[in-house]
Amino acid sequence: MAKILRPHHMGIQVADLERSVAFYRDVLGFKVVFQWNPQAEYIRTITGYPEADIHAAILELPDNDLKLEILEYRNVEKAPVDTRTANPGTAHMAFFTDDCDALFAELVERGTKYVNPPVTPTIGPNKGGR
Repeated sequence: MAKILRPHHMGIQVADLERSVAFYRDVLGFKVVFQWNPQAEYIRTITGYPEADIHAAILELPDNDLKLEILEYRNVEKAPVDTRTANPGTAHMAFFTDDCDALFAELVERGTKYVNPPVTPTIGPNKGGR
């Protein structure tokens, strides 16, 4: 069987591309690699939406090869999903930071919604971390 060699990118669908790009760029420090509105048949084929008008941005963190792809689908019917953490199909991203509490305080100050403030794991591989 063929094997996976390394990650390429992670992708998320958003309601408003510009608002999401601003959050990841201005609040979390991602760099915009490029933005585009790809017009190719293969993209509509792999997404399963023949009429979709997809607007996208590729972002990355400095000194990191992993890319974040943000996609806004236009011209198709959409419905918000229930993103509570226990629901099947939801996902998360995890990042290292040099000061978790300071970053959390800055995010709160900027109006970011959250479930809870940072906690210290008491078991497992992250025990004692933040």
